[in-house]
Amino acid sequence: MPGLNNPEQKMNELLSQTYYQNTLQEWLIGLGIIVGSVVLGRAVYWVFSKIVRTFTSRSKTEFDDIIVDMVEEPVVFMIIASGIWFGLRTLTLPERLGVAIGNSYHVIVALLVGWLASRLFDALYKQYLIPLVEKSETDLDDQLAPIISKGVKIIIWSMAFIIGMNNAGYDVAALIAGLGIGGLALAMAAKDTVSNIFGGFTIFTDKPFNIGDRIKVSGFDGTVNEIGLRSTRLKTLDGRIVTIPNSTFADSAVENVSWEPSRKVVLNIGLVYDTTPDQIEEAMATLKQIADDHPGTEEDTWMAFNAFGDFALNICFIYYIRKGEDIGATQTQINLAILRTFNEKKLEMAFPTQTLINVNG
Repeated sequence: MPGLNNPEQKMNELLSQTYYQNTLQEWLIGLGIIVGSVVLGRAVYWVFSKIVRTFTSRSKTEFDDIIVDMVEEPVVFMIIASGIWFGLRTLTLPERLGVAIGNSYHVIVALLVGWLASRLFDALYKQYLIPLVEKSETDLDDQLAPIISKGVKIIIWSMAFIIGMNNAGYDVAALIAGLGIGGLALAMAAKDTVSNIFGGFTIFTDKPFNIGDRIKVSGFDGTVNEIGLRSTRLKTLDGRIVTIPNSTFADSAVENVSWEPSRKVVLNIGLVYDTTPDQIEEAMATLKQIADDHPGTEEDTWMAFNAFGDFALNICFIYYIRKGEDIGATQTQINLAILRTFNEKKLEMAFPTQTLINVNG
């Protein structure tokens, strides 16, 4: 019956019409493969999130959960990228466009593999390495762990890029060689960065300070909050964050306040000129007794009746606050004890005075 075959014939004619070197049927097949890959990718993602995660959550270890969490997204993108590539491969495309699509696919696949490897490493790093670092007693691994993590990720992504470019047909060796001159110019421009990086390694090897130490450097006084590969951050006594290039620590003197065995305190106490020699001796004995009685001070003290000042008889008194004691509180307690005891014993402290004589009287 010719009438019934007419719609089928028209459909075949429509599908056989050529657009840009491909029939409509070929375009639809390519589009169907691409859409099918997207649907398949969504289905795989659903299987991972709903079914596979259910099984892994029942296991005693967390390793399989980490693997599933890190693998699912790269695998889905891999399926979609492969579907797009296969869909376009079914079409007759201009030679340059076909080559560009093939090369792009190789690069994308390599980058997806690099993404997968980077995610796996990051998950293992956070799950296993960080807890080990936190349990250790030294601070060196706390400082090196972030740098190692960044270095491994840079290596993974660099290898993925090189492999992708090589699979795409590019001469990677010639490309790297061609970058030699540019790399030299870049190194000259980035000499400060390189200097800071070497300064960072100096900090890690010499360890002039650790995280949490109070240091003084280049006019800044604060606590070390973070030690990076390029710079170090201090929280100053004013509560502000200061970022200092690591090269500064290689070129400047660093005073580590936290490492002092004890805090030296120097007091210059002036007594009035009416004070008798016996009272001077009594004052010195009192100062020594106050320092000896305080639990936060070292036994080593030093004092001397060292000067006849313009307004006072001067006693120099030096004592040492033990490491770990509250410095401000200890000074306050000792100063209050000196003030109370001197008042009780009528040891009068001097203040600047002047005697005016009337020459006309």
